[in-house]
Amino acid sequence: MLAVALVVPGCSVVDAFPDGSSGGAPAPAVDAAGALTTLDTLPVKGRAPKTGYSREQFGQAWSDDVVVAGGHNGCDTRNDILRRDLVEVTYKSGTRDCIVATGTLHDTYTGTTIAFVRGQDTSTAVQIDHVVALSDAWQKGAQQLSAEQRRDLANDPRNLQAVDGPTNTQKSDSDAASWLPPNRGYRCAYVSRQITVKALYRLWVTQAEKDAMSRILHAC
Repeated sequence: MLAVALVVPGCSVVDAFPDGSSGGAPAPAVDAAGALTTLDTLPVKGRAPKTGYSREQFGQAWSDDVVVAGGHNGCDTRNDILRRDLVEVTYKSGTRDCIVATGTLHDTYTGTTIAFVRGQDTSTAVQIDHVVALSDAWQKGAQQLSAEQRRDLANDPRNLQAVDGPTNTQKSDSDAASWLPPNRGYRCAYVSRQITVKALYRLWVTQAEKDAMSRILHAC
């Protein structure tokens, strides 16, 4: 599946969702057959030890120093994704439309609508999820990637989604075998995105994870 480019104000091109949606819109129909075909190309192995994992292994959080879409545009990745996924967005003055001040998220994970207001006590209502969690990636092949590749993975718009904060916390570093979005209508797109990312970065799946992904996609 190909990413779709989306032009955003004040910065350069940022990828839309791999399923083609953008701006908080509901996910369209997923190419389940294509996702299943890609899934069958992923190696199936056991989970490697978590030894050596830290967030720092994937570079500075929300680094703009990446070669994926949105890199080197002068805006940090978190704000790139907020700007992509929220609607009715306003910006902090004097930031070249880089820092999102307010907006509305039509959350794909829960199917709810969330008001975003930047602030110490309010920003966490909307968090940026790594669709393939970084800890999961570390245990399934990312240890073999270069530092630059891991930094790209952590900031790749295809692996990032603005979501309900508490739901993101609940997910933690789970894979598809142990966690899926509460919104059943988004599960096909969610699993498809995980497969896309794992294929792009040469990561593997466990047998339980592959079985869960296959089960979801066969029901799409």
